[in-house]
Amino acid sequence: MKLKTLLTARPHLAYQLFWVLYLVWFFTLDRLISTPKYIIWCPLDDRIPFCEWFFIPYCSWFFLLAGVLASLWWCDTPSYDKLCKMMFSGMIFCLVVYMIWPNGLALRPDLAALGRENLGTWVMSLLWRADSPTNVCPSIHCQSSAAMALAFSKSALAKHRPALKAAAWLWAGLICVSTVFTKQHSVIDVACGVALVIPWYFILYCRGENKQSV
Repeated sequence: MKLKTLLTARPHLAYQLFWVLYLVWFFTLDRLISTPKYIIWCPLDDRIPFCEWFFIPYCSWFFLLAGVLASLWWCDTPSYDKLCKMMFSGMIFCLVVYMIWPNGLALRPDLAALGRENLGTWVMSLLWRADSPTNVCPSIHCQSSAAMALAFSKSALAKHRPALKAAAWLWAGLICVSTVFTKQHSVIDVACGVALVIPWYFILYCRGENKQSV
């Protein structure tokens, strides 16, 4: 009965059913597109060294996701709705791009040839085993991180709290940076992923700000 009351008070939790569709779609593509047709690369990628310790901010994406979704759902439903629209539509767009334009990376180093073994290299070996270097551009990791930072910084939770806004963007930025240092993505993937959030800023936030200023 308590769960029913909770869902009635905050029915927007149903948005989270999207994750079922996303995971099935993503891992199906991961299986089907084993050999990408297009390799993503730019000269800057070769100048960025591999650093296994960036697995920490990379994996912190899961904590950012859970924290932002839960806090906005509980405390600021309109901002939660905006986040879901931004993030989930961007994820769908990325998956469609992967289907039409199958792409991948050839950036990952040979861990055995690095000459070092530590917790970071062990975690990266597990990540690379679970996540093939395909379906990378645009980066869903970066697109969703930027969407979460934008939604949180514009929410009631961060209003008049510049430190919280800065922390949200710093965390999201660190996640984006981590994707290139762990060789999970090219700089191009990161730029394309973040760019997907820009139109939503004008669609969801600029209108309201303009109305308030009139």
